[in-house]
Amino acid sequence: MKLSNRVKALRRQTDWTQEQFADLIGVTRQTVISLEKGSYTPSLLLAMQIAKVFDRPIEDIFYLEEESP
Repeated sequence: MKLSNRVKALRRQTDWTQEQFADLIGVTRQTVISLEKGSYTPSLLLAMQIAKVFDRPIEDIFYLEEESP
């Protein structure tokens, strides 16, 4: 299983740039890029901050996905 997310879709819905979103959650734009690509798994603290910024439960943003064999 791998952790996937809806960060990119939610960020676009709110009309934030990657830089604006990065500033809101206290990370670099490069971290946002990696997060959106799925190559970075955030800490629980960062995941909670992201959920707070989007005003959604963590489960609406992050989910487990079956990996292909």
